[in-house]
Amino acid sequence: MIVLNDVKKNFGELEVLKGISIEIRDHEIYGIIGQSGAGKSTLLRCINGLESYQSGSITVDGEKIDISNPKKLRLQQKNMGMIFQNFNLLTRLDVYDNVALPLKFWGMKTKTAQAREKINGLLKLVGLEDKVHARPAELSGGQKQRVAIARALVLDPKILLCDEATSALDPGITREILALLQKINREMGITIIVVTHQMEVVKQICERVAFIKDGTVIAEGKPEDLFVRPSKEVKAFLQEESDHLPSEGVNIQLFFTEESSDEPVITMMARELGIDFSICWGKLEDFRSNVFGSLVINIRNEDQERVLSYLKDKKVIAEVL
Repeated sequence: MIVLNDVKKNFGELEVLKGISIEIRDHEIYGIIGQSGAGKSTLLRCINGLESYQSGSITVDGEKIDISNPKKLRLQQKNMGMIFQNFNLLTRLDVYDNVALPLKFWGMKTKTAQAREKINGLLKLVGLEDKVHARPAELSGGQKQRVAIARALVLDPKILLCDEATSALDPGITREILALLQKINREMGITIIVVTHQMEVVKQICERVAFIKDGTVIAEGKPEDLFVRPSKEVKAFLQEESDHLPSEGVNIQLFFTEESSDEPVITMMARELGIDFSICWGKLEDFRSNVFGSLVINIRNEDQERVLSYLKDKKVIAEVL
């Protein structure tokens, strides 16, 4: 659906994007994650033509994004809905008219039976059918973002771009908004790109994610693969280490992923091998309703070969630290 090939973007002398190349598949939820200043929002604005770029190419649904052709760009942007951190609702308009704004901008009538059916249907989808005539000041942050999502969907886009869409919301509301985005992706088949600095967001809904640091992609793949067994670059990005490990014996890190056995490997190993060990560090996380994680155990030196052989037989990835 979206192909970026060696995209470079400068603001004066500052190089913001340093050759970004990624591919985003049709109908998937794709995450772009990075700390503030990494270039992720700029990248999103290049995708929808709000920003130009110096070199490389961006292709959306088979057509190149080219801001030098405003008429074509406007048609391309019609297929890309966008939601923002600060909602961008007009305070003087009620919920219905805020959702209807894109229709109005395209010269469409917003009070016809067809328009009312569409807008009311979207408000029902986002759970705000009882707030049709409410003003933004009367809504909570989560409700405002639901209005923004309905507005972004009113032109039937193929792509939904989310720029830090949950950063202003508390954790409970964030989970609700993410569940709504999953529902939209599942029921409407819309490709969704989520730009965020929140790790929990990509863990909960993204099928694949790109880590961006200083305008470059340092890693890309399934969140569970990148978070559970991070590369050196991603580990530095996450600032996550197994601290205070024992200096005696052997420390082994076990990785439990989709390919790992469902058996209770740890207790089975202790019983079958007749060994004692200590659990030094561990982390289990939820990735789209699947729980994956890693564990560090400390064993005696003489047990290392047997333990590694046992874990290999059980298809558990293990590394000696």
